[in-house]
Amino acid sequence: MLNNAAGEGGARARRDSPPKSRSAAPSRRPLANRSAADTFGSAVADGSPQALRSLETAGEQAAPSADSVNPDSRLGRRSASPYSQGWVMEAVYVGIDVSKDRLDVNLRPSGESFALGRDGEALAVLCERLTARAPALVVIEATGGFELTVAAALVAARLPLAVVNPRQIRDFAKATGRLAKTDALDAAAIAHFAEAIKPEPRPIPDEAAQALGELVARRRQIIEMVVAERNRQRLVRQKRLHKAIQRHIDMLQKELTALEQDIDHNIRGTPAWRDKENLLTSIPGFGPTVARTLIAELPELGSLSHKQIAALAGVAPFNRDSGQFRGRRQIFGGRAAVRAVLYMAALTASRRNPVIKAFYDRLAAAGKAPKVALVACMRKLLTIANAILRDAQPWLANA
Repeated sequence: MLNNAAGEGGARARRDSPPKSRSAAPSRRPLANRSAADTFGSAVADGSPQALRSLETAGEQAAPSADSVNPDSRLGRRSASPYSQGWVMEAVYVGIDVSKDRLDVNLRPSGESFALGRDGEALAVLCERLTARAPALVVIEATGGFELTVAAALVAARLPLAVVNPRQIRDFAKATGRLAKTDALDAAAIAHFAEAIKPEPRPIPDEAAQALGELVARRRQIIEMVVAERNRQRLVRQKRLHKAIQRHIDMLQKELTALEQDIDHNIRGTPAWRDKENLLTSIPGFGPTVARTLIAELPELGSLSHKQIAALAGVAPFNRDSGQFRGRRQIFGGRAAVRAVLYMAALTASRRNPVIKAFYDRLAAAGKAPKVALVACMRKLLTIANAILRDAQPWLANA
């Protein structure tokens, strides 16, 4: 009886009490009749969508989404990139393709490109624009003289500059799959080369050094013309042609004498060059022609290591090995004018210089070919010259 009364009283109390509010509970429409907006709209605006496992139980509050960025929150500060906010500046690399009347410029990594003339006003605009960007490196090709004016302007603007061999740029472009060739594409390839390889910036020769280089180059050209004319003279049979060629040879010889006097005046008029010439000519086998060619064509002599200077001159042997195959070491590249005078110096030194003669004889006794032994003597002479200019000490036979 008591149990039945209690049960009836409890049922009556539940019927008389007001119903509980269900505003906080989610709507229980069938899932098939709910749209995607209804499904994901149940997530709070600043929360991630909840998994569709249960629609009846209320889960925990969702974590803030990545789209909601509060500038005062730790999450907002973490999601901001230092590059996007300007905290870290990207290094800018510039490639310039130099032609006779035009400069094509490309900047990486932005990909910006523009073209200018090669006159003084355009060079001033170029230096101003590049100075504002503060590039890490500017690279141009050695284009047979057209690059000298541009290089001088860039160096005067205190921009880091590297003048590289065009063959390196072309090989790099081919390696990256770029076979087409235009001025704009060349500038882009040069900029890409600057960004990927980062060649070391080196100072360019001043006006006096450039003038000396031009004199030495012109002397070499006249000698080549004299040799060519003498070869032609031996082949002609008519006396009139023979005399005409001889007149041309005599004229070239006079011009050669005048050029050698100009070179001597330039060398002797510059104390630093005069001291270098005196140091180099102290080496048995080095005459004034070899010394002046090295001063003009190899100004880095005395400032690099023996391996670097040998590679720069083109007398360093390079391996040609693959797997178990061992190829012959060969020299290539470098500066042909320097190798030419070093070859003649090595021929003389292998007979007159006691150190080089003993070195050559030892290589020949070991079975080395004569040309291989001479190239080794060229490299040894260049190493000795590099050390002499580095230490500013003349040749010592017993050193």
